Amino acid sequence: MRHRRRFLTALLAALLLAAVPPLMPQASARTGPAPQENPADPVGEVRDGDIALRYGATGRTWSTRIHERGASYVKVHFAALRLLPGDRVTVSDPARREVHTYFGDPARGANAGGSDHTEHGRPGFAALSIDGDTAVVTLHARVPRTDAARLSRLGYGARIDRYWRGFTAAEQAERSRTLSVCGTDARRDVVCYRDSHPTEFARSQAVGQQLLNGLGSCTVWRVGDTNRLLTNHHCMENEADLRASEFVFGRQCATCGGSDAPAGTKVGPGQFIKTSALNALDYTLFSVSDLAAIQRYGTLYLEPREPVAGERIYIPGHGDIKPKRLSLYEDAQGGATCKIDVVSAGVNTGYRCDTSGGNSGSPVLAAASHKVIALHHLGGCPNWGTRITLVYNEIAGLIDNTPPTGGEEYPLTVVPHEGTVAPDGVVSARVITQTVGGQVQNLTLSTEVLPPGTTVAFNPSTIPSGAESTMVINAHAQTPAGTYPIRIKAAGSTVTHTALYTLHVAAASGCQGFETTKTGSLTASQTQYQPDGRFFQTTVSGAHRACLDGPDSANFDLYLERWNGSGWTTVAQSTSPGADESLAYTGAAGYYRYRLYSSSGDGAYSLGYDAP
Repeated sequence: MRHRRRFLTALLAALLLAAVPPLMPQASARTGPAPQENPADPVGEVRDGDIALRYGATGRTWSTRIHERGASYVKVHFAALRLLPGDRVTVSDPARREVHTYFGDPARGANAGGSDHTEHGRPGFAALSIDGDTAVVTLHARVPRTDAARLSRLGYGARIDRYWRGFTAAEQAERSRTLSVCGTDARRDVVCYRDSHPTEFARSQAVGQQLLNGLGSCTVWRVGDTNRLLTNHHCMENEADLRASEFVFGRQCATCGGSDAPAGTKVGPGQFIKTSALNALDYTLFSVSDLAAIQRYGTLYLEPREPVAGERIYIPGHGDIKPKRLSLYEDAQGGATCKIDVVSAGVNTGYRCDTSGGNSGSPVLAAASHKVIALHHLGGCPNWGTRITLVYNEIAGLIDNTPPTGGEEYPLTVVPHEGTVAPDGVVSARVITQTVGGQVQNLTLSTEVLPPGTTVAFNPSTIPSGAESTMVINAHAQTPAGTYPIRIKAAGSTVTHTALYTLHVAAASGCQGFETTKTGSLTASQTQYQPDGRFFQTTVSGAHRACLDGPDSANFDLYLERWNGSGWTTVAQSTSPGADESLAYTGAAGYYRYRLYSSSGDGAYSLGYDAP
């Protein structure tokens, strides 16, 4: 409620700002006062809950689902998280395309190596949000916990006291305000301009989205060459607002007019650096927790000069919490382009580029230089942005605003940077570029030194710098198992850049070539013993070798056990993620058996093993 009251107060203040002549655009019969695009027009709501996730007496994973039909996102708040060493909790979508991992309560410094988080003025922490209407919260134990009842009494496990859900598309449409859409809404997905306006498309990549306190949305963007980002003060007033904010980059549709936006790259808060109030310049400069994670999206630079009447501009942003769109035309595609209409009114410059709630904090870029000349923050047609030269005067010593020199530069990144493929299988990766110096140029993609029998295709094979392509690798059935470095080249007109991708080719499936082969099937949390529910005897010392091959959707574990005279003892194990396991063990003569366990998932398996 504090943020909601604050947002309403900010909106009232914006409506009254015309009474502050030195700062705001002058009211006129044509424009009137410029009201604020209020990020508190909520994009979600909080739901109270009391959900306990405890260790179980059997198995190694225990889950709960939070489902809000049609919700655009789910963000989970943990009141407490207490885990044994080596255990973890994950928050994911059902398909596990997006997974956030926590090894303890990060607000207490107990999450070394885990995902980012946010804090919300009460004990505990919130995981980063999950796109879609379902969040799966799973407790993973490193080994079975036979003392689960005692652990529960001692408070181990997780307790969820609330969560946020994003409004459905229908709810958001009802709440959207058209105050800042001037005439026909001419905004389109940024990808629509990848070919026709490649530089505008490229510069838009450095723009991301802020989710404040699980409820409100604004636009943020990276500025300069260091870990610095800008948004409006009314989107982030203080350190507490920063700690309650997460940020996502790369959330934009892959096809023009589509609904195929990925979850993007999400990062948590860093340092609150400098701010200027809503009734002044309305900016906040801050950093994020993991600059390396978002560097591939590039950055923007400031052009500290006064705008020029009639000069062409464009505005990328996340209005109405939608995937990133670009405002390039005023009313119709191919018609009048966005331009500066009011050079100076108080601290602002005015334009009729379409914006809406959630665009607060967007950069206004000059088409001539593709640098930022204003920070968008008010609507009303014309819409208004603080002239960036005024902001620059206050933050110049806190940013590195010097673009690279020496010609065209376009960092080349492969995501992910490695992958595993089975013989006769396929694996893919994204090849991402970003123009950071000079002009956009066409890049031809190719590879060097492929493993025997593999082929590589790029879709598309030629892209403008700032765009991306999909690399698809096909392995032949006879491709030898092993690890192969593949160098990817992006050749432009003046320079060629390369990136390294590591391909792991797995051994042929089926665990072939073993003396003994057994088959069966497992369901989740089920245990089986091989051979055939019994054991085998070796009369000499020597090497044991085993291979388990299971379905890709499951997580099976393999254990070799030896009879010690009174019970079975595990002497070797393989518990990697997935259903394919292998182990080797050298032991004395005796009685042995293999134990197979499904940590998650079900399906058929084959087990091959050699014994002395």
